[in-house]
Amino acid sequence: MQTFTPREVVSELDRFIVGQDKAKRAVAVALRNRWRRIQVKGPMHDEITPKNILLIGPTGVGKTEIARRLAKLAGAPFVKVEASKFTEVGYVGRDVESMIRDLVRVAVSMVHKEEEERVGAKAEEMAEERILDILLPRSVVDSMGDTREKLRQMLRDGFLDEKEIEVEFSARPQGPSVDVFALNPMQGMEEMGSQIQDMLGSILPKKRQARKKMKVAEALKALRVEEAARLVDPEKVTEEALKRAENEGIIFIDEIDKIASRGGESRGPDVSREGVQRDILPIVEGSTVTTKYGVIKTDHILFIASGAFHIAKPSDLIPELQGRFPIRVELTALGRDDFVRILTEPQNALTRQYVELLETEGVKLLFTEDGVLELADMAVMVNERTENIGARRLHTVMERVLEEISFTAPDKDAGSILMVDSAYVREKLADVASDADVSRFIL
Repeated sequence: MQTFTPREVVSELDRFIVGQDKAKRAVAVALRNRWRRIQVKGPMHDEITPKNILLIGPTGVGKTEIARRLAKLAGAPFVKVEASKFTEVGYVGRDVESMIRDLVRVAVSMVHKEEEERVGAKAEEMAEERILDILLPRSVVDSMGDTREKLRQMLRDGFLDEKEIEVEFSARPQGPSVDVFALNPMQGMEEMGSQIQDMLGSILPKKRQARKKMKVAEALKALRVEEAARLVDPEKVTEEALKRAENEGIIFIDEIDKIASRGGESRGPDVSREGVQRDILPIVEGSTVTTKYGVIKTDHILFIASGAFHIAKPSDLIPELQGRFPIRVELTALGRDDFVRILTEPQNALTRQYVELLETEGVKLLFTEDGVLELADMAVMVNERTENIGARRLHTVMERVLEEISFTAPDKDAGSILMVDSAYVREKLADVASDADVSRFIL
């Protein structure tokens, strides 16, 4: 786990997300508390549980991006799920435990990749030796004693990349074996199908792959992957992944307001919504979930839930679930000034993305200050006329404005300069700006 202070976390989030300081501080403290818990020794270590967070705010204000950037910053397994996709136990659909199984899969993939990078140099060396064995078998006596080393240098310098050779790959089973008796009839059909497939794959005999002709460059890359997989211990990967998912995992539950009972009544669809809430409750409270990689406890997984709560209110969630999200942060709607900052300040700002994209065509794209202001004004106007989708509206406006530039860029002379100012923006959005019905369907 990365050891960032809360101030450092907020500073890093500021590089990508505009505003929402309260939400940034809340997640920064939650992340630091996870590190603090790891430092605690003795019985109190297991007693300290994460304080889950409920982010409340309209769509497009940065709720998902805050959670995603936090997980990336921490180097933690992260899964985003939508509460509305789950169904109550007994119905066809995704069961709530699938979010934990998804988290474990992400953790296994993350640890496996780290292990492959750790043994990368050794795998490269072993792949190189296998290529050399094909080009110059060890059984051939080298009277000069240095031919193999000369060949090795030629291989490293790329002189042999186009040479075609015949390679035989092993058919070594990947990943941990699956327990035939571990199938849980109460889990979703999706997970059962995946486990049955893995089970059959581990039981049925593997066919040895036939020899394959390929160029040396391609063979070296393929053999490097195979040797790395051979050097990685799947049991060690699984053990570390389960530990990491349990202690560092972050699950972001979006649209939690969609499963809230409205108006306090429990009739019709509200019964199903409440059923999903009661299924989620033990996962958030702390329970044991069986996955194909092993058993995992959810006690110390950090849950971040979010919702617009336009119709329902946080108090419409069942009381037990409300109590499991003690930290509540309300995110503010974005206005014109926020849009201007989003277009210019973040490291991954939209304007910078388009500049980099068109630079690949040899075209220099310049956004003037008044052009950026006009883009922000248009986004605000369309949000007010139609439905307010926050900063996501900037994507549709930018695509509309730059559609012609993106299409004709390959035909431009190298070094061409294209200016996006307020006049250009108004010209491209003239029909949209004058007709509310057109803007409703186009933007």
